[in-house]
Amino acid sequence: MSRMKKDKNWQDKDFHPLADRMRPRCLDEYIGQGHLLGEDNLLRRAIEEDRLFSMIFWGPPGSGKTTLARIIAQETQSHFTSFSAVLSGVKEIRAVVEEALAQRQEHQQKALLFVDEIHRFNKAQQDAFLPHVESGLVTLIGATTENPSFEIISPLLSRSRVMVLKPFSEEELGAMIARAITDEERGLGGLHIQIEPQAVEVILWSADGDARTALNSLEAAASLVMDMEEGQRLITREIVEKALQKKALQYDKGGEEHYNLISAFHKSLRGSDPDAALYWLARMLAAGEDPLYIARRMVRFASEDVGNADPRALAVAMDAMQAFHFIGIPEGELALVQAAVYLATAPKSNALYAAYGKVKEAIRQTGSLPVPLHIRNAPTKLMKEIGYGKDYKYAHDYQDAYAEQDYLPETLIQRKASFYRPTERGYEKTIGERMDFWRQLREKNKKQEET
Repeated sequence: MSRMKKDKNWQDKDFHPLADRMRPRCLDEYIGQGHLLGEDNLLRRAIEEDRLFSMIFWGPPGSGKTTLARIIAQETQSHFTSFSAVLSGVKEIRAVVEEALAQRQEHQQKALLFVDEIHRFNKAQQDAFLPHVESGLVTLIGATTENPSFEIISPLLSRSRVMVLKPFSEEELGAMIARAITDEERGLGGLHIQIEPQAVEVILWSADGDARTALNSLEAAASLVMDMEEGQRLITREIVEKALQKKALQYDKGGEEHYNLISAFHKSLRGSDPDAALYWLARMLAAGEDPLYIARRMVRFASEDVGNADPRALAVAMDAMQAFHFIGIPEGELALVQAAVYLATAPKSNALYAAYGKVKEAIRQTGSLPVPLHIRNAPTKLMKEIGYGKDYKYAHDYQDAYAEQDYLPETLIQRKASFYRPTERGYEKTIGERMDFWRQLREKNKKQEET
């Protein structure tokens, strides 16, 4: 039998995808999420001491939510039941609860219920968990990619603890790839495949923190070299690009070109050149840059370089990010295009950025100055007696809703501290006129007091 045929038989022995075969089987094999599983951290101690509690795993796709739930069940010798909120309803929940009750009565075994995409359950379906979670009949682990504060009902959320899972770092994904390449039992070790560092970089770039995507990409690339003679099975950058059906455009999200392109995009926006901004935006998207990273940079730009010259700019940037998150690729890219053109053509001001820098420097020089007594809150009798809130002027009781009084600490008043200085561009011109009016009013009142 030829070596190639042996390799094909080796591959066919297990039809599960590589990402599924390489799931860690215990805590010691699990890579990443050190903020949860590091020594003496809450979740690790709960597992090791077998003192589980219901929890919500909140994290992006491929961050190990399902795998971690399985490991928890195994480490605590719990009866594990898993189902997806996409395919299940209240009927399935009741069946799982009955099974959990039977396991407890017959085998004295705890029941761990894992619900994938729990945010897809409606209120009534989530309500069905409550009495069983509260009684301790089942330990619930819900997995979601959405913010639990908005997607999980409050009663269930209050009975659970939210565990935030982070995207895997490139170092962590690299370790997973290395393990999969060499593992002869579950990985690709039996194929004796080699992989170039540049090929690993492309896989990491395309995965963007998603372990499942990284291992799927590795498996796809391996399928293109497994029929080669042993010793020639080398996964190169070109083979990975062929497997992904997308060329990397010589773009490394952690390398120099990443920073060059985002710098060009930012400076084009600042320079009010919509054509250049669109070009660099398209370059980054074509190269596979995370669109939400670009959106976040535009949100930052809206405050740093446009600011109050056009207050609407921040809302446009946020709307674009939300629209892309809602629609996805490729339709959502147009929302980013719209925001880029808006920002490029908006009036510019860095007055907010400069003001915040001055404030931070003042704090660095003066430390934690006390809050003036007259603008302190006075919720108790004792606080009122010692002067909290005394002589405070409620602005709405005065003409133009403006009450002349000091709000800064005395030290900064003596220094005549001034941080925000609006420009004459866009809406900031109106803000400047308003500030001038208040300044003139203060001077007028001061003269009247002196006379």
